[in-house]
Amino acid sequence: MIRVLQVLSEFQSFAVITAAYIICHGLTAWAVTPVQQLFLPEITVFASLIYLPHGVRVLSVWLLGWKAVPPLAAGAVLSELIFTPGTVLPVGEPVLWQSIAVGAFSAYAAFEIAWLFGWTLYAGQTRRIAWTGLLAVGGLASVINSLGQSVVFSGLIFPGGQLPVMAVYAAGDLIGLAVCMIALMLIFRWLRLAGAGRKPQK
Repeated sequence: MIRVLQVLSEFQSFAVITAAYIICHGLTAWAVTPVQQLFLPEITVFASLIYLPHGVRVLSVWLLGWKAVPPLAAGAVLSELIFTPGTVLPVGEPVLWQSIAVGAFSAYAAFEIAWLFGWTLYAGQTRRIAWTGLLAVGGLASVINSLGQSVVFSGLIFPGGQLPVMAVYAAGDLIGLAVCMIALMLIFRWLRLAGAGRKPQK
C-alpha cells in the first residue's frame, strides 16, 4: 500500500511539474513573444526576455532534485509540440532534442555545483527558504543553459549574433525565475494567512 501511494505521489509530482512547465511556456509564447518580436525579431526566434519555464526548472529541482529532470523534459517536449508553429519545428528538429536536454538538466547541474562547494539549497535542508540563494543558483543555471544553448544552436546563429542571444537567454531565464519566485512567495503568504484564519480563537 505504501508503495502504491509513493508511485501515485511521484506520478502527481510528474504531472504537476509537466503541467506547470507547459502553462508557463504558453504564457511566454502567447504574451511575451509577440511583444518581443516587434523589437528583437532576430533574437526572438532563439530566446525570450522573460522565460517563465526557467522558474519552473529551478523551483522543481529545488523541491525534488534529480527527479524533476524527467518531467521538465516532458514538459519541454510537449510545449514545443503544442506551441511551436508547424513551419518552424521541422527546421529546428535536429537540434530541438539537444536544446530540451540542456534546458532540463541546467538547473540540476547548478544545484549540484553549488552542493560541491558546500552550498546546500535543496528544499528541507534549512529551516528558512534561502530566496537569495535560489536566485543565485538560478543565475548559475541560466549561465549553464545559455552556454549550452549557444553550443546547440551554433550552426543556426551567425557568429556575430551569438553574444546577444546568450545575453537574452541569461536575462530571460533570470527574469522568469524572479517572476516565479514572487508568485511562489505570494502563494506561501496566502497559505500562511489562510492557515492562521482557520485556527480556533482562544
